[in-house]
Amino acid sequence: MAEESEVLFTDLKLRPELQAGVNAEGFTVCTPIQAATLPRALQGHDVAGQAQTGTGKTAAFLLATFNHLLKHAPAEEPRTSSPRAVILAPTRELAVQIHADALVLGGHTGLRTKLVYGGADYDKQREDIAAGVDLLIGTPGRLIDYFKQGIFRLDRTQVVVLDEADRMFDLGFIKDIRYVLRRLPPPDQRLNMLYSATLSMRVLELAYEHMNEPELVQIEPDKMTVDRVTQVVYFPANEDKAGLLVHLLKDMGAKRTMVFVNMKRDAEYLARLLQKNDVVAEAISGDVPQRKRLRMLRDFQAGELPVLVATDVASRGLHVPDVSHVINYDLPHDAEDYVHRIGRTARAGASGDSVSFACETYAFTLPEIETYIGHRIPTGNYDPAELPKLDRPPPAPRRRGGPRGGPRQGGAPRRSGAGGRGRRR
Repeated sequence: MAEESEVLFTDLKLRPELQAGVNAEGFTVCTPIQAATLPRALQGHDVAGQAQTGTGKTAAFLLATFNHLLKHAPAEEPRTSSPRAVILAPTRELAVQIHADALVLGGHTGLRTKLVYGGADYDKQREDIAAGVDLLIGTPGRLIDYFKQGIFRLDRTQVVVLDEADRMFDLGFIKDIRYVLRRLPPPDQRLNMLYSATLSMRVLELAYEHMNEPELVQIEPDKMTVDRVTQVVYFPANEDKAGLLVHLLKDMGAKRTMVFVNMKRDAEYLARLLQKNDVVAEAISGDVPQRKRLRMLRDFQAGELPVLVATDVASRGLHVPDVSHVINYDLPHDAEDYVHRIGRTARAGASGDSVSFACETYAFTLPEIETYIGHRIPTGNYDPAELPKLDRPPPAPRRRGGPRGGPRQGGAPRRSGAGGRGRRR
């Protein structure tokens, strides 16, 4: 459960059709981000909120969106293919999750909600939009594709929502976002909502440029989540990393465990190595077909896939409840990414466990991480002699123009100038 405030949904005086959606979801008490943003947004005022996935932000902006559409009928009969509201998300999985929530919360409104994203159902999605849409949810690339084809227009849009704005920048979508925003009615003629894990300067600049005097709401800065996570760091030699990972996964009886690496090819190799050594695991990346990605996430959430190996780019936007452990097989280059990673096992106020490997290649990022979170991470010890002997998978077929095989020495790429055994204490 997400942390609760003292505000009840019944206190918000929602329209009956929206209260029915809230009841269908089983919501009674607002989370802090809902309590802080919904009263203002329901009055038609812009909001820029800082909140993580799992804190209730999706319900906040969906309820405000539906309320605005119900409260403000269009000035003239809307064109069937002109969405009255647009919600942009950085990843397919997040867009799918928002759409699923919208179908429940808006199920009694009579408003038509449609979903567009890359990787599947191109013609069907286009036909769905052309048949009529009130709320259009999607990823930037596919949405702009249909817009440029003239499948729909944006000049009568009444609400726009940007979810995970910081990740929009990270994934290089900012030009696409600006392209969409500049084709909407002026900011003072629409309701604007923006949510982001961090309200960095670049996110705030976007908010002030394309929103109408937004109120900034910050609920629990990201790095506060580390207080609820038990953390430990090991200092393995590169050649010990894979063996230590297999040892820890089997020792903890891994279930709903996310393993993070820094490069996609390492994720793919590591998943094959784990499979070869009797650990059920799969790697998620942008190259995985959408149907397989959704199946993988369903299996992981159901506990049927114990270990999911991922990079930051592939994993951001995935809403996976009840992650038991996060393992940083590679320490991230950015301290904020460390907090994003371990926060996946502390969703919505829960506690969790994280394990990090400060190997010869990536140990140099540890001081910055510890400075950022405000304390040193406790050290774990292991005996190299007790690590299992691993069966190594054969190299993956070489892709044209791509790297050969898997990473060297247990999954960590060599870095010029990296030396020693990674011990620092």
